[in-house]
Amino acid sequence: MNFDIIVVGSGPGGYVTAIRAAQLGYKVAVVERESLGGICLNWGCIPTKALLKSAQVFNYIQHAKDYGITVGESAVDFDVVIRRSRDVANGMSKGVSFLMKKNKITVIMGTAKLMAANTVEVTDADGKKTNYQAPHIILATGGRSRELPQLRQDGQKIIGYREAMSLKTAPKSMVIIGSGAIGVEFAYFYHSIGTKVTLVEYMPNVVPIEDEDVSKELEKQYKAMGITVLTNTTAEKVDTTGKNCQVSLKNNGTGATQIVECDVVLSAVGVTPNTENLGLETLGIQTDRGFVITDEYYHTNVTGVYAIGDIIRVNNAPHPALAHVASAEGIICVEKIAGHHP
Repeated sequence: MNFDIIVVGSGPGGYVTAIRAAQLGYKVAVVERESLGGICLNWGCIPTKALLKSAQVFNYIQHAKDYGITVGESAVDFDVVIRRSRDVANGMSKGVSFLMKKNKITVIMGTAKLMAANTVEVTDADGKKTNYQAPHIILATGGRSRELPQLRQDGQKIIGYREAMSLKTAPKSMVIIGSGAIGVEFAYFYHSIGTKVTLVEYMPNVVPIEDEDVSKELEKQYKAMGITVLTNTTAEKVDTTGKNCQVSLKNNGTGATQIVECDVVLSAVGVTPNTENLGLETLGIQTDRGFVITDEYYHTNVTGVYAIGDIIRVNNAPHPALAHVASAEGIICVEKIAGHHP
């Protein structure tokens, strides 16, 4: 089957790109291997904000007297909180499905691989392979939880963000390794519902890519809430052989070591691009440490193949892994294809 544009991935980069391309009159297909909306809508930005809202409401109730309001006893129903978060995510994914139909975009479920500059092979859930052609192919496959050698995720005792959003019961204690957006959000959520949280950051400041003033204020607030914050600290290893996890930590400045015991370790040390097994090597698409190199209009070094979002480095420069950035890049990309001057 032939299209004008095939978009691989349906996150905020992919689905927005597809919609803009359809608006410009192109015949468009989107290939998605899991759920429409990608990580952001299903396992990232949206469901985490639903969890944070539940935590915020509970915190307000706990401090109702500060607002002149008297309430009765309150408690967290963890299962319902998690279920609400998943329902919100599922609703958003269905919304993307509606937008695909409304804009007459073909959705192809399966795993994509580039076979040529104009050909995508899609393997469906049953293993059937089908080739689709288009003169323009846009890669928007996003990222996933990054794993460190000493923090291999087993989905039980050492978990990533997905498991953190779908645990069956709230852990009594948790060590969170990494204090970027993912780490600090889960620290707030789990602390709010009663989990004893230790937040570990390798750099001198939490949220290290933010302004130092923001970092200092956030650390101050978290410590005041009762979250243990350990900056300038390395997680050297995690022993999961016993009933609980034994996390070995070392202060990068003094060299002092300590062991923190917890029920669960959440690895939140960033994301890595989903570029394996895409066929990049077959086509000779330029990459750097797994990231696809593009120009300012998101064209790769191979004619007809483009990339946007978390998987790219524009002219090999650092690139923010943010949903709205991916959306804007997709719009610029297809408008350039259409001969516009975005």
